[in-house]
Amino acid sequence: MHRKISLALALTAFTLAGPIASAQQKPSTAQSQYTFMINSDLVLTNVVVRDKKTGAIVRGLTAKDFTIYENGKPQRISTFDFESVDQAAQLNEATINGSNPGQSLFNPRIGVASPQQLRDHRLIVLFFDLTSMQPDDIIRAQQAARNYIEHQMQPADIVAVVSLDTDISLDQDFTQNKQLLLSAVDRYSGASAQGFAPGATSTTNQIEDATAFTPDESEYNDLNTDRELFAITSVAKSLAWINEKKSMLYFSGGIQRDGIENQASLRSAINSAVRANLSIYSVDTRGLEAISPLGDASTGSLRGANSYNGAALQNNLDANFNTQEVMATLSSDTGGKAFFDTNDFAPAFTRIQNDTSAYYVIGFRSTDPHRDGRYRRLTIKVDRSDVRIEYRHGYYAPADFKHSNKEDREQQLEDELASALPATDIAVYLQAWYFRTDPGHFYIPVSLVVPGSQIPFIKGGDKDKATLDIIGEVKDAAGHVIGQARQTVKLNINESEQVRQKNVQYSTGFNLPTGKYHLKFVVRENETGRMGSFEADINVPDLRKLPVKMSSVVLASQRIPVPRHVDNPLVHDGEELVPNLPHVFRQNQHLYFLYEVYSPAGNPHDKSKTDVLTSIEFLRHGEKAFETPLVQATQLNEPDRDAIAFQFDVPLSQLKPGQYTCQVNVIDDTSGSFTFPRTAILIHPPAAAPAGPPQKSTSGD
Repeated sequence: MHRKISLALALTAFTLAGPIASAQQKPSTAQSQYTFMINSDLVLTNVVVRDKKTGAIVRGLTAKDFTIYENGKPQRISTFDFESVDQAAQLNEATINGSNPGQSLFNPRIGVASPQQLRDHRLIVLFFDLTSMQPDDIIRAQQAARNYIEHQMQPADIVAVVSLDTDISLDQDFTQNKQLLLSAVDRYSGASAQGFAPGATSTTNQIEDATAFTPDESEYNDLNTDRELFAITSVAKSLAWINEKKSMLYFSGGIQRDGIENQASLRSAINSAVRANLSIYSVDTRGLEAISPLGDASTGSLRGANSYNGAALQNNLDANFNTQEVMATLSSDTGGKAFFDTNDFAPAFTRIQNDTSAYYVIGFRSTDPHRDGRYRRLTIKVDRSDVRIEYRHGYYAPADFKHSNKEDREQQLEDELASALPATDIAVYLQAWYFRTDPGHFYIPVSLVVPGSQIPFIKGGDKDKATLDIIGEVKDAAGHVIGQARQTVKLNINESEQVRQKNVQYSTGFNLPTGKYHLKFVVRENETGRMGSFEADINVPDLRKLPVKMSSVVLASQRIPVPRHVDNPLVHDGEELVPNLPHVFRQNQHLYFLYEVYSPAGNPHDKSKTDVLTSIEFLRHGEKAFETPLVQATQLNEPDRDAIAFQFDVPLSQLKPGQYTCQVNVIDDTSGSFTFPRTAILIHPPAAAPAGPPQKSTSGD
């Protein structure tokens, strides 16, 4: 459970901020055929020109025959080309995907085919969304794919096979080898479908009685829909480096969307496909359905009059339409076509081949300099009256971080948190500790540090300002998210130059039971949108198995006032320790230690009495350089948690600069148990110009 959030600036004797409040946490219907691609400021759009009478492709046109408008303003054509599969050069397998394992057209770093070699070819991705399909749906999709590979596939076609099951998988890289493609398609069976999206393949007709229980699957379906759309986004981005037009045949049993819940992921998928010059052709693998007022075997029996007055049938029709609406939007907004309510999937393959057999590629550099992500209408005209043209009638302009909206920015953070790849634009450091709250639960303080030099400040009035977005989560050993944190931190300071030489530190905390956990946090600065992430594993031990039950040892160089009571083990006497993550200190600072001992052995004659001894040694080059006085605790000072909390304040002026090993000595004299945890620290000479007034210090317990 997310406990609290605080922010501190790691300056010598200076605190930036105290505790911060806790924080828990129309689709287009136009059926256009061709898409565009944005490459830097260059906009590419594909145009098919047909004879009005015969429908045949009109060849031999030049750039002078075309006029292009963006939002009604004429644009200058800067690139012009004509591609036709009739001119496709023969390729061998080594040219397509390399002779060495791991080489792939999906990876721009190791792909071996050059853009010139791919010219005039069709690049087709067969995408099987197994999570949304029932066994019968998969069989129909397999049969259609096999029929295309064996009978319809042409020499200019280069095909890949991708599937989404428990993970997205590249089952067959781009190839012209029919046997390899057939083997990949034959791998799928009815048992492969994991059924992650039941809401997309069933109807709901239980609408009669308010007393009848109907489970709310909306949030579950939203997550599944995001997962499917993210998979499409991933494929599109992996192919963006190939300038040629690409097509995806998306086999699905329907995608369920509730209102605007998945709008951000849907737009992300569409924009990624459009920018990658990828058209999506959606195929509803459920085929032609006879929708009954009584529903199918996935729903319970109806009660009341809805099966007779048409309400149940309308509900089933609406549910079926809703599962097709996202697929239709993906196709129409990327220049493809959707195929619904048919058992014959062959026309989908034919449509892809017809749409990519011959087309003009026109490029222009927009005269609109705004990178605001807004929709821009395209109008293309040909200086001939006997032809008709097919092209995409608009695109979304590129958007930089400053022009992105709140929804896009939030989605960016969520995407990065879910990504398996770390963000490294800015450096982020993280550390976590544990303190017992009861025999089976612990409070886990978490601190992140971002170097102040990597935060761009802007002048705002008489102060320098910056904002950071922070998002994080904790997962258990099974990979389930059991804790989340989300905060926007505003920095307002008088002198940003001082901050650039120091660190900004953010703190939060979670309540967790004993076990192993994985932490991940993402930090984004909101001036340029750069992000950084950090991941760490933490093992919360079962202290019942240890002779001395002890918390983590926290080292700090500053304490900040807490204006009100806070249930936090790092808070004592109205002040909170700000953990020092790198364990680097200066001679003019105080080094604060905090650790706790739980359930110490009681005195045989008086169970309320204990006898715990502790001290801290500073070792250098294997020899003792300094040791604090021995402290003896004879009773609990945190009785609610059955704990003794020890605090030490060590002025570092008495120690020479250099590296030390700090050994914490803890002896339970009653039971004869002991432990000696160690940690390394580094002491630097005093800073040339100390920042701020001397820091308040307190004596150790």
